[in-house]
Amino acid sequence: MKLLITGATGLIGSRIVKDCLERDIKVNFLTTRKDKLDSLPGCDGFYWNPQKNIIDINCFHEIDSIINLSGASIFRIWTKKNKELILNSRVQSLNFLREKIIENNIKIYSIVSASGIGAYPSSDKKEFYETESERSNYFLSDVIKEWEKATISFENVVDKVSIVRIGLVLSSRGGVLKQTMQPMSFGIGVYFGSGSQLQSWIHIEDISQIFIHIIKNRLSGIYNGVAPNPLTNYEFTKIISSFKKHVLFITPLPRLLFRLIFGEMHIILFKSQKVSSKKIEQSGFNFKFQNLRTTIENILS
Repeated sequence: MKLLITGATGLIGSRIVKDCLERDIKVNFLTTRKDKLDSLPGCDGFYWNPQKNIIDINCFHEIDSIINLSGASIFRIWTKKNKELILNSRVQSLNFLREKIIENNIKIYSIVSASGIGAYPSSDKKEFYETESERSNYFLSDVIKEWEKATISFENVVDKVSIVRIGLVLSSRGGVLKQTMQPMSFGIGVYFGSGSQLQSWIHIEDISQIFIHIIKNRLSGIYNGVAPNPLTNYEFTKIISSFKKHVLFITPLPRLLFRLIFGEMHIILFKSQKVSSKKIEQSGFNFKFQNLRTTIENILS
């Protein structure tokens, strides 16, 4: 088996590459930076620039499936310019990829694309499944709608189309865990507002294995990429702080402060989402990390 991965040098992508190579799965990857063409040992890098209609067609040679992780970080102030970047980096790249596959009559069996749980509404009680029709009414939800629409358009091009709605990814290399631990260096743990909002998280190793599981088992459809046991933001912060020796106390920060600093983007921090992992489990996937405490222990050890 041979995969083509976009976003392969990012947090999730680099882990997927590592796990693929350990399984003797060959990897080609696309990058918009020529200085990163040789950045992943054991893989072949190819340059592309969807905005300029540039792609090295050799990237598709002997490819069985595509993993799409392209997209600019959503953790930036949501100015008009940044909103365009966040949306276009996801939708345009997928549309461009699809067009090139059609133009060159390339045969690809499947595509698995990242998405996010941010499309789900906020609720302290309701559990969200992949069939949920209700959507949040804010920018990120609109992005996810268009992102998934662009992925689903591949149904006329490949045999299997899958979407993974990813929760908070925990890793030693960055992301939400690093951000949560930063104030703990000063002896303080911070939670947001009341801290009662539910957070659906996942270990970096498990999210990587979900992508590989979907491809190896020829699955299609939408799957939530979250661990089975979501926690409140307060519990999340408390457990993580227990691994830091010099945290004296944990304290709330008011929502108004985040609104003043981050503007519209602050909504992400205060959404409460209990997202179900049952569908991916019913497909035969077994989570290695189901408990946050053992997850953090593994990452920090």
